[in-house]
Amino acid sequence: MIKHFRKMFMYVNRLAVLALVIFGVGCQQVANQETAPVYDTVTVVNNMVIDENSVPIFPKKAALTTDTARRFSIELPKRCSVDWNNQNVISVVPEEKIEVVRLDTGDVLPELKVSDYEFRKVTVRQALDKLLDGVDIDVIEDSQMTEKISGTISTGALSDAVELMAKMGRVYYYYDAEEGAIHLTHRAKWLIKMPQNETIIMALLDAMHGADMRNMLVDWNDKTIVFEGNYQTEREVAKIISDIASKKYMLAWDIDVYRVYPRTDNPIIWMNMFPAFGDKNIKMSIPGVVGRAVVVGPEINTKTLQEFMQQQANVVLISQGTFAIPNGWQSRFDIGQCSKEERLETDLIVGATAKYGDFGGRNKVDAKIVLRTSNGELTSFTIPSTIGDNYIIVGIPTHSFVTTPETLISPFAELVVFMSPRLISIVDPASVKTTAQGALVGDALRAFLNE
Repeated sequence: MIKHFRKMFMYVNRLAVLALVIFGVGCQQVANQETAPVYDTVTVVNNMVIDENSVPIFPKKAALTTDTARRFSIELPKRCSVDWNNQNVISVVPEEKIEVVRLDTGDVLPELKVSDYEFRKVTVRQALDKLLDGVDIDVIEDSQMTEKISGTISTGALSDAVELMAKMGRVYYYYDAEEGAIHLTHRAKWLIKMPQNETIIMALLDAMHGADMRNMLVDWNDKTIVFEGNYQTEREVAKIISDIASKKYMLAWDIDVYRVYPRTDNPIIWMNMFPAFGDKNIKMSIPGVVGRAVVVGPEINTKTLQEFMQQQANVVLISQGTFAIPNGWQSRFDIGQCSKEERLETDLIVGATAKYGDFGGRNKVDAKIVLRTSNGELTSFTIPSTIGDNYIIVGIPTHSFVTTPETLISPFAELVVFMSPRLISIVDPASVKTTAQGALVGDALRAFLNE
C-alpha cells in the first residue's frame, strides 16, 4: 500500500513540474509578444522585409531636369488660352519702334586719331596690331579668327576705325580700360526692346524661333529679349525686325482642337451642319488629301460647333491656343505645346502661311493651312476668306496618329480643328481712333471692311 502511494506521489510531482515548465514557457511567449512589434502584412522583396513602416528606397537618378520643370514656360499661359467671349476680329495697334542694343561693349576707347592707314589681306588682329603699334593697348583674340580684310582709312577716330575693321571681319570687340586690351570675339549679346502689344511680341518670338534661335531670355514685364549669337545671327534678327516693322498688318489665329468620339458605330454626319447652322452660314467647302475644310460665317463659333457635335458624339477639347504672323509670313501652332495632357495628336502641328490684301478686287485673307506630324505633311488647304469667317477642319481620322497595329480607339473617332482668323492693323499712333482696347467695332468696323 505504502509502495503504491509512493508511486502515485512521484507521478503527481512529475505532473506539477511539467505544469510549471509549460507555464514558464507560456509566460516567456507572452512577454515576447508584448515586446515584439506586430505587423498586419509583411512583404519580402529581394530578401528585405517591406511593411507600412518601411522607408521607400529608390534607385539613383541622373542629374537631369525634371519633366515638369522642363515644360515650365511663361509663354504658355499667353499662347495656350483663348477668351472666346472677348475676341476682336480686327484690332488696331499703334506702330512702335523695335530697337536692338548690343550689350557688354566694354569701356570707351581712348580719343586717338587715325590717318592714312592701309591694310591688305590681313586678319582683324593683324590689322589692329599694326594700327596700335607704339600705343599701350594689346589685342587679344578670345577665339581664332582667320578671315582676311583689306581697306584704307583716310582719317577718323580710333573707335570708328576699330568698329569698321571688326565689321569687315564679322567679329565683335570690347575694350577693357583697366586691362588695357581690345578683346575680339565671334559672339555677342543683344537686348531687343519690344513693342507693348503681346500679339506682336509672339510673332517676333515665333519668327526668331523659326530662325533657329533658342537661347533667348524674355522679360515679359519690361518687354525685352536678351539673346546671344554671331554675326549671322545679328543679320537674321535685323532682317526679321526690319520686315516686321515694315508690315501694315499682322494675322493671328485662335484655335480649338477636339477629339470627337461618335456615340454609335457610325461616323459623324457633317451634312447635318446645313440644317443646324443654316445654308447662309456655310460659305465654302475645300477638300484635302485627308479631311475637309469648311468656311463658316462669324455666327458659327466654338459654342455652336460643340453643341452640334455633342448631338452625335462625345467631344473632348485636347488643345487650345493662339499664334500670329506678320502679313505674308508663315508660322505654326504646336498641338502638344498647348495640349491638356499627353495624347496621340500631340505630335500634330498646324502651320499657316497667309496674306491680307487685294484678292480679285476684294480684301481677303489668302491662307494656306497645313497639318503635319514628325512623319511629314498630313494634309493642306488653301483658304481665301473674308475677315470674320471661321474655319472648321473635319474628317481627320484619329487613327492617323495611331502607331500600333491595334487600338481601342473607334475607327470613326475624328480630329476636329476650329480656327478663327484675326487681323491686326498697325498704324501711325496719331491716326488711332478706336476703343480703349484698339478693337474696331460698329460703324468703324464696317468702314474698315469696305475700304
